[in-house]
Amino acid sequence: MSSGKVILGVLGGFAAGAILGILLAPDKGTNTRKMISKKGGDYLDNLKSKFEDFLVTATNDLEYVKSEAENFIDKGKEKVKDVKDEIKNKAGEKFSTQS
Repeated sequence: MSSGKVILGVLGGFAAGAILGILLAPDKGTNTRKMISKKGGDYLDNLKSKFEDFLVTATNDLEYVKSEAENFIDKGKEKVKDVKDEIKNKAGEKFSTQS
C-alpha cells in the first residue's frame, strides 16, 4: 500500500472522528458549525501541505531518474562509438596488411 493512501486514510479517520465528536458534543448549533468549519479548514491546510510535499518529492525523484537515464544513454552512445571505431581500426589494419 502506498504511503499516500495511508496518509489519506489516517486524515480521513481523524476528520470523521473529529466531526462526530463535535456533532455529539452538547453545544449550540452555531458554535458546532464554526468548530466543524475550523477543523475542516485545518485538515484541508494539512492535506494541501502533505500534497505539496508529495509533489516536491515526486518531482525530485523524476528529475533524478531522468538524469540517470540521460547518463545511461550517453554511456551507451559512447560505447557504440568506441565499438565502431574499434571495428574501423581492425578493418583498416586488415586491409593495410593485405596490400
